[in-house]
Amino acid sequence: MKDLPARRLLLVHAHPDDESINNGATMALYADAGAHVTLVTCTLGEEGEVIPDGLAHLAPDRENRLGPHRVGELAAAMKELGVTDHRFLGGQGRFRDSGMMGLEQNHREGAFWSADVDEAAGYLVEVIRSVRPQVLVTYDPDGGYGHPDHIQAHRVAMRAAELAADSGFRQDLGAPHRIAKIYWNRVARSAAEEGFARLRAAGAGFPGIAEIGDVPGVVDDSDITAEIDGTAYADRKAAAMRAHATQIAVDGPFFALSNDMGQPLFTTEYYQLVAGESGAAPGEREDDLFAGVSE
Repeated sequence: MKDLPARRLLLVHAHPDDESINNGATMALYADAGAHVTLVTCTLGEEGEVIPDGLAHLAPDRENRLGPHRVGELAAAMKELGVTDHRFLGGQGRFRDSGMMGLEQNHREGAFWSADVDEAAGYLVEVIRSVRPQVLVTYDPDGGYGHPDHIQAHRVAMRAAELAADSGFRQDLGAPHRIAKIYWNRVARSAAEEGFARLRAAGAGFPGIAEIGDVPGVVDDSDITAEIDGTAYADRKAAAMRAHATQIAVDGPFFALSNDMGQPLFTTEYYQLVAGESGAAPGEREDDLFAGVSE
C-alpha cells in the first residue's frame, strides 16, 4: 500500500464482534486521529449462538447461514467505528469457526483450531508486510478465556509477527517488516470490579449478572501497561456492538451475550505490552499505543 498514514495499527481477532467488545473505543479513537487501522478477523463466527428469535433460523444447527450474516454485521460495526480496512484471514471463509473447546467442530475440515499455524500465519504476514503496522493488538496465550479460535488467533498473530520480520521467509509476500510493539488485550481487575458494582446498582434488565471470571483477559492492575480512554467514543463503541445483533444485546452502558448475563461495557480499554519498548515513564501506564514509536 502506498502513501500510508504515519501511524498504523493492526488488530487480530477470532470472530466478528470480538473487535468491538475488546477494542471498539480504541479503534474509533485512532481512526478519527488519522491512523491506518487494520482489522483481520480469522473466522466468520459460523458456530455462534443467535440471540434474536427472528434470526434463529441462521444458526449452524438449522440453515447454517450465520457466517455470511455476521460478515454484514461486521461491516456495519466497522462503519460505526470509522474503520475502512477490515479483512478475513486468507479471505472470507478460508477458516471456519471451531466452536467451543472440546466440541467435534474443533476438528472438522477447515476449522481454524486445526489449521497449521505457519500456514495460517503466512496469510497474516502478507497483510503485515503490506500495511507495515508499528503496533499489533491480539489476545494472550489463553485467548482471554480459552476459546480455541482465540488461542489460535494468538498463536497465528505472534508467529506472523516473527515471520514478517524474517528476510528469509516468503520473499514473495513483500519486504520484511518488524512490528515495533505488540499488546495483548486485558481488563484491569479494579475496572471490572467497579463496572460490576455499577451494573448491580443500576439493576439493568438482564436475567442475571455475569461474574468477573466471565470477562476475558481480567488481570491484576499491576499487569496493565497501557490504558486508552475511549470515553468520547462510548456511543460509537455501543453502536458497533449493537451492529452485532446476533451475538450482543446492549442496554445502555451494559451488555449481554447469548447467556443473557449482564456485563459492563468498558469505554476505557486496557492492554499489556509484551514486545517492544514502553513509551511511558517508569511505573506509569501508556495512554497511547504508539508512544515511543518513531514514525
